[in-house]
Formats: sequence, structure tokens, C-alpha cells
Amino acid sequence: MKKKILFISLIICLVVIILIIVSYKFNVIPHKEYSNSDFSIVPYISSVDKDKDGIDDQTDILNNALEYIETKPKYKSKYYTTGYSDDEYGVCTDVVAMSLLGAGYDLRELVNADIINNKEKYNIEIIDKNIDFRRVRNLNVYFKNNHLSLTTDLSKIEEWQGGDIIVFENHIGIISDKRNKNGVPFLIHHVSPAQVNYEEDVLENDEEDIIGHYRVS
Repeated sequence: MKKKILFISLIICLVVIILIIVSYKFNVIPHKEYSNSDFSIVPYISSVDKDKDGIDDQTDILNNALEYIETKPKYKSKYYTTGYSDDEYGVCTDVVAMSLLGAGYDLRELVNADIINNKEKYNIEIIDKNIDFRRVRNLNVYFKNNHLSLTTDLSKIEEWQGGDIIVFENHIGIISDKRNKNGVPFLIHHVSPAQVNYEEDVLENDEEDIIGHYRVS
């Protein structure tokens, strides 16, 4: 009987350990946070203030991203005649669109104009300004055409700053000013209906899928 109890106890402990490991990996359990100062990294301050609100663009984009995810949008792909999501729903591209809109950059108009001027780069049969700027592929082309392209190497931690835009094969988000123990920044993003936290330590898990890293100004 004692052996049976001991065996059951070991199984329970093993299950608990596995659950903790999985929960940590998928950021259900928050990871320890570090800042630029912990790695002697000087925060990047943009020389541009597009919307003239007294906050530089880099900081503005970061603040807007954090403000947007505070609304805890529900993941659902929808079409909006106004272009921008105006309800409780959203997808990954909305994090970027809303972050830039609050800093004075209307991606709906900017991406549409870039598509019209560079049709060969976008390869779009039917242009629709209400949805084109909410597609990852189009945003990658737009940022590559119009803004500063930076390293995709996560080991160069000083080149990653809060407010930067990062693009994956099928995903996009904003770089956080929080970092993990290796100095790799957290990601501000919206990825699925099951998402618990919107600012996560996940970049090292998805490094091979990174295809773009951009800075607006």
C-alpha cells in the first residue's frame, strides 16, 4: 500500500513539474523582467515627433502598443469598412496599426499609397485599402520600402529597442522595452484566441521565423 501511495505521489509530482514547465514556456507563468539598464543599453529616442504631442515616435509607438494590449482584444479576423478594428476584436497586425496610428502614422493610407506606387513589389490583384494594411506580407514590404531595416540577429541585443517592429513569416508585433535574462526583448503581440498575456518572452523560441526588423524613425 505504501509503495502504491509513493508511486501515485511521484506521478502527481511529475505531472505538476511538467505543467509548470509548459506553463513557463508558453508564458502562462510570467518570466522575470529586465530593463535596458541591466545590460548597459541606452534606450533609443527618435528625433521625430510625427504627431507633435511632445513624445518622440519611438516612445509613442511603444506606449501605444502597451495601451492597446491593455484592452485585451479578442482574437478574430474581421473586415472593417473603416479599415481599423473598432470593437473588441483584433489580430496581430492591429497591434502594429494601432501603435503607429497613435503616433501619427495612418498605415491604412500609407500602405495603400505604397501599393499603388509599387505594385510589382506587392503582387496584389485587387487593391483594398481597408484590408491590405492588415496583412503581414504587405506590412513587411511597406516597412522595408519606407523605414529603417535592422538586424534579425537576437544576439545583437543592443540593436533591439522598445517600439521597433518585428515581422515573422506569418506574424508581426512590437518590440517591448522589457528583456529576459539574456537581454533579448519581450514581444508585444496578439497571436491567438488562447493567448493569456500579450507581452511575452517568446522571441528566442521563434527566431528562425523572423524575416524583418524595422524602426519607423
